[in-house]
Amino acid sequence: MEVLGITEQVYLRLINFIFVIYGVNRTIKQDYKDRIKGYFTNLTSAFLTAMVSVVLSLVSFIIYAEIRGGEAYIDGYIESFIFGGDPSLYQFVMGLFLEGSAASLIVAFAMMQYWKNKVDAVNVVDDINHNHPE
Repeated sequence: MEVLGITEQVYLRLINFIFVIYGVNRTIKQDYKDRIKGYFTNLTSAFLTAMVSVVLSLVSFIIYAEIRGGEAYIDGYIESFIFGGDPSLYQFVMGLFLEGSAASLIVAFAMMQYWKNKVDAVNVVDDINHNHPE
């Protein structure tokens, strides 16, 4: 991205977001094929999938940033940092971790809303007195 001169494009974050959505959707779809039922079971699975993605990305970023100069390298990204100030590399990574965690939770919950009727009978009354056909 640096070679192309597009590192400061905000739209590149959307590409990462699409990858996370794809991975979470694929996890829930595989759980559905494996007949793993339960809303919270699948929500947890989806969230953990997204969090593994966040952690691996941040480890990769730390290694890359250290190779490129550490603190001096991230000074170019401070303007896009959500918390402002003059963070160290690890403070910057903690901010990215918080952003990634929030995005992971939102994506996992949104995808479970899409899949909820397939992985669990959320809207079905299971009380014997409510003669609800399935």
